[in-house]
Amino acid sequence: MGLTAPVSALLGAAIPVTFAIFTEGLPHNLQLAGFGLAVVGIYLISRPEAEAGRPEGLSLAVLAGFGFAGFFLCIKQAGDSSALWCAVLSRLASLLLVLVIVLASRVEMKIARRDIVFGVLAGCLDVSGTALYVRANQTGRLDAAVVLTSLYPAVTVILARVLLKEHFNRWKTAGMIAAIAAVPMIARQ
Repeated sequence: MGLTAPVSALLGAAIPVTFAIFTEGLPHNLQLAGFGLAVVGIYLISRPEAEAGRPEGLSLAVLAGFGFAGFFLCIKQAGDSSALWCAVLSRLASLLLVLVIVLASRVEMKIARRDIVFGVLAGCLDVSGTALYVRANQTGRLDAAVVLTSLYPAVTVILARVLLKEHFNRWKTAGMIAAIAAVPMIARQ
């Protein structure tokens, strides 16, 4: 998570924000400041503890960022369609793609019953999050919806603290404060 989350979140947000600036104009100065604060927060929250050399997995994190950006831009084109149908159809397409990849791999894959339960729970949360993102995108600016959505590393860190009893270092704490402060600045219409 230390590399993938910030790189994919920042790239996944930067591309749609740039697109929104060209198509919707510049947001308010307070929102721009909130975007900057959110970027700092995402970086600090997901900052790796120690680095040596070129980080492993950087190319996959960049690819994931382009995937997120592509999703955000495509879903914007859905306009005022039903948020639930957009979420369901986007996840159905994901399911079909994964099915093709699994079948094409020709590797025997076993999955434990417990993992199926967590997979279904994750899918339900994913569809819910997608529907809420689509609705936020429909009712506001693309850049604000994308940047707020890209604060997901903060939720991951909070869950790691609550569920896994991980401790916050001072960088993660500063990042959480920056992310929390950025939200009302970005949400201002």
